[in-house]
Amino acid sequence: MIDISVLILTKNEEQDLPACLDSVSWCDDLHVFDSFSQDRTVEIAVRAGAKVTQREFDSYASQRNAALDNLDFKYPWILILDADERIPESLPVLLNKHISRASLNVSGFRIRRRDFLYNSWLKHAQISPFYIRLVRKGKARYHRDINEVLEVDGVVEDIDGFFDHYPFSKGINHWLSKHNQYSTMEAKRWLEEQNGLTTFSLQKALFSKDFNEKRFHQKGIFYKLPGRPILKWLYMILYRRAFLDGRAGIIYATLQAIYEYFIVLKAKEKMHFDSLNNTNKAVKPLKYS
Repeated sequence: MIDISVLILTKNEEQDLPACLDSVSWCDDLHVFDSFSQDRTVEIAVRAGAKVTQREFDSYASQRNAALDNLDFKYPWILILDADERIPESLPVLLNKHISRASLNVSGFRIRRRDFLYNSWLKHAQISPFYIRLVRKGKARYHRDINEVLEVDGVVEDIDGFFDHYPFSKGINHWLSKHNQYSTMEAKRWLEEQNGLTTFSLQKALFSKDFNEKRFHQKGIFYKLPGRPILKWLYMILYRRAFLDGRAGIIYATLQAIYEYFIVLKAKEKMHFDSLNNTNKAVKPLKYS
């Protein structure tokens, strides 16, 4: 018996959900938290024996928090997944072993995620391979509307295992469309942080023992650098050696640089129009120099 509840968040996931559900068929407390899908997502979940709850989507963080706060989980430990993720056969037993030995001050576990571009594991190109996905009920909460961060009240330990992620399962066009939306949200968030005079620490970016704090300060400092898209591409290709992942690694690094460029352009555009609105001037052509 694996004493873990599973939470899967969905919206129009009829393509990816069956394989995800199949990978957690060992679970007898399976919850699908759906954002009113228009396809066969709910039908597929119900047929697999999942308990389906629907809520109108407002933001990524609040959607996840609503699921954690309101669902009636059978077990004290919750495994959180997206529909394009899979749990290998060897992982559930490993997870169960860790929670059975966990002291009361341990409230979460960080697991390595393997991202794939089609059938190629992005071993070197992947930027953040470790994610907190197994949490104690009532001890975890998300914040930030985009690229949300999971904060855990207690100690977080690492599990020497992995789960798989297929972000390109619906094709590169879908990935670009989704990241086009993400970039709009990231640009808005970045400007809000700058206007709020958020201070980013180089010391914390380099040496913080808290993974989420370290990533927050790294991203804040990175966003202040000129030429971010090309810097990100060089960082991934040369420093992280994405070229060792072959063609898939080079494609992924290039897509990430394009995503970064989207954020730069949208932030600059928003600053431009905000400035015009504040001075009541007529709109002038925006120069990207």
